[in-house]
Amino acid sequence: MTDGYDPGFLSNAVALPHPAQDVHALDYPRFTVLLDRDRRLAAATGVNIDGPRLLDLPRAGEWRLDPRVDAAAQTGPAVYARNDLDRGHLVRRRDPGWGETAEARAAMEATFFYTNAAPQAAGFNQSKELWLGLEDHVLAYAEATAQRLSVFTAPVLADDDPPYRGIRIPLRFWKVAAWSGAAGLSCAGFILDQAALVDTSEGLLAAPPLGAFRTFQVPVAEIARVTGVDFGVLTDADVLAAPGARAGGWRELTTADQIVL
Repeated sequence: MTDGYDPGFLSNAVALPHPAQDVHALDYPRFTVLLDRDRRLAAATGVNIDGPRLLDLPRAGEWRLDPRVDAAAQTGPAVYARNDLDRGHLVRRRDPGWGETAEARAAMEATFFYTNAAPQAAGFNQSKELWLGLEDHVLAYAEATAQRLSVFTAPVLADDDPPYRGIRIPLRFWKVAAWSGAAGLSCAGFILDQAALVDTSEGLLAAPPLGAFRTFQVPVAEIARVTGVDFGVLTDADVLAAPGARAGGWRELTTADQIVL
């Protein structure tokens, strides 16, 4: 089952956001990864989430290289060995795990390909916890509709990301969650900043003990400017661009209650 991201999953059609650079499209069950083979990381991912049909299955799956792509084009296990780097899921393990049990389990296991991972500092605090819970918060908000989401996530692949073991470690990550409601298509965009936690100046990754992940709600148009990704209809569907919405810009979040939806 390698059906990939479905642009017709919501009531409003939403194409998979597309980066400016050449990418290799890799379809997995209910999600797609657009791999930048030069950076050896995803430039964009998209997943369809059917909230009412999500299953709470035990964690299953082992990190592995995707045989469809040269190993040299993937950020594999050597980058994560003997340091404070986590294999950060881009498409979360549980996101495609809905529907029939066998299909849900296969979809969840597919999230463990290295193409769906990016290096994240291992320190865990409130800001990172908030980042991991953003989709749950948006899903709860969408409960009045069909409880379906399409979610797009990737690292910001910046030219000045610090080098480490043959790759460059992204200092920021972006996420856009989209849903259809009575008023049509809506979406919200976010950026996670881990710059304070990453120091490769000595050639060995170190995490400053007092560093912090910082989470921001950011206009989708600004995410497009920072990343070079074309978000299509999502730019105009941004809740921060809606009439009467609170002023845009980078809004730092410390609790889920601060998210504008």
